[in-house]
Amino acid sequence: MSAATQLERDAAAGAAPTAYVVDDDESIRTLWRWLLESNGVAVQTFATAAAFIAAYRCGDPGCLVLDLRLPGMSGLELQAYLREREIEIPIVFVTGYGDVPAAVSALKGGAVDFIQKPFGYREVLTIIAKAFEHDAAIRAQRARSTQVSARYALLSEREREVMKHVAEGKTNKVIATALGISVKTVEFHRAHVMEKMEVASVAELVQRMVQLTATGLPPAH
Repeated sequence: MSAATQLERDAAAGAAPTAYVVDDDESIRTLWRWLLESNGVAVQTFATAAAFIAAYRCGDPGCLVLDLRLPGMSGLELQAYLREREIEIPIVFVTGYGDVPAAVSALKGGAVDFIQKPFGYREVLTIIAKAFEHDAAIRAQRARSTQVSARYALLSEREREVMKHVAEGKTNKVIATALGISVKTVEFHRAHVMEKMEVASVAELVQRMVQLTATGLPPAH
């Protein structure tokens, strides 16, 4: 399947991601608009970083196609601005022949790829498709983390204590001794933990623990 066909399918699947293009050259913006729209990709173009900041709704799906050299706030400065505000959007930098060192710096700063001018349309469509896939993966992970956090919020303090010990591989007897409760009480809380966290095994519970740590909600000590 070609990159163009994949992008067309993604656009038809529902809420289509958008390629946000920031370039101060009007002819380049026109080219981007033609290239992406003709391949079924939603696109918005901006002449400055400030214009993008004013228009972008945080959380909207897509990617940012960003020229390194811009009047006012540069591409690297916009990348830093977004990172400081924890605005997650995959960035693809567009560079000239002499800007490769800056592009490498951008990649180290979290950009997903860069396109060097002059570029071919097939290369561009492939890179944009990959950036959209990256964005979708981030969103899916965020959704899973939100769900796990919501389930964790349903646990009582005692259930959280039991969950921590179970995930550490301790037996019910050891947990009972550590918490000063009966084995039957541990079994009772353990069953509730597994039900509320929607897991069927200790291995799955450990995965939930890892996800909780990533969200800043470590289990009870």
